[in-house]
Amino acid sequence: MATKDLRINRQIRAHEVRVIDENGEQRGVMRLFDACALAEEAGLDLVEVSPNANPPVCKILDFGKYRYELEKKQRDAKKNQAVVKIKEIRMQPKIDKHDLETKSKFIAEFLGEGNKVKVSVRFRGRELAHTELGKVVLDKILEILSENGVLYNLDKPAFMEGKMMSMLVSPAKGSKK
Repeated sequence: MATKDLRINRQIRAHEVRVIDENGEQRGVMRLFDACALAEEAGLDLVEVSPNANPPVCKILDFGKYRYELEKKQRDAKKNQAVVKIKEIRMQPKIDKHDLETKSKFIAEFLGEGNKVKVSVRFRGRELAHTELGKVVLDKILEILSENGVLYNLDKPAFMEGKMMSMLVSPAKGSKK
């Protein structure tokens, strides 16, 4: 829950709320007015922590401190998130052997960095009648990667989309440098 979505004290719309005091003990269901008076008596705020419950659950606590803790949790969760980028390598079905090896090196580098790689073969004009050549090129890429000892997972095998044949390759678990 975002901190701007939290309702405190008089912003709470329910007539009755379930109250948990500053010590974490249940105080039961009471009218909103009584709960706000209880919070003011303690010198703290009444914060609606579970608005979807029936009746809504409110805690008596220091709102500034609570908001700081929530934001800290969100920052930590964001920090631990892994960002996976998808890199794309394009080629044509009439690619030379040396060019194929060069592109394979780039694919191996991208996989080594922990990125997914979309390998695409673009067909132009009459090449579209011979899509099996694209499949051969993609298979050759996988063969070169295997020969060079690159660990990978084939997420999506070769498939046609418009005038392109593509496959999606991701690094194998534990192979990231």
